[in-house]
Amino acid sequence: MMNSRHTLLRTTAPAATILIRLMVGAVFLSEGMQKFLFAEAQGAGRFAKIGIPVPEMMGPFVGGVEIICGALLVIGLLTRLAAIPLIIDISVAILSTKIPILLGHGFCGFSLPKLPSYGFWSMAHEARTDFCMLLGALFLLIVGAGTKWSLDARLAAGNAAPSPGSRAVG
Repeated sequence: MMNSRHTLLRTTAPAATILIRLMVGAVFLSEGMQKFLFAEAQGAGRFAKIGIPVPEMMGPFVGGVEIICGALLVIGLLTRLAAIPLIIDISVAILSTKIPILLGHGFCGFSLPKLPSYGFWSMAHEARTDFCMLLGALFLLIVGAGTKWSLDARLAAGNAAPSPGSRAVG
């Protein structure tokens, strides 16, 4: 149990990883809050227009996931675990909102928004933040929270196995 927890929290990523954590975490945290504050434009109402099933349930659910996991990234707690639902979240966002723009028509039940143009360049423009969030979350899944300024690093250091020959202080 302790080894799996240590493996989950362990990181050798540089201290500058905090910049990626803050960017990805803050954007997801903000987007999650907006799904509650502006439910018609960003939450359930938007989900219904896109074609997300059961939008009145999925809007708050996705908002809650974004708030909780975004906050975990910001503080650097359970960073790798928190990144997983966010990777799924942003992948669904790309599939449901950006693929129709690329194709120029609805896709798998997801509707096409009204835009001045469609195709690769229009999709690339609309998806720029989504792709950054996806890559940032993937980065955090791979490297962890960073060796400084994260609760993961502090917990991993506190749970490190004692070295041979050391004795417990009690």
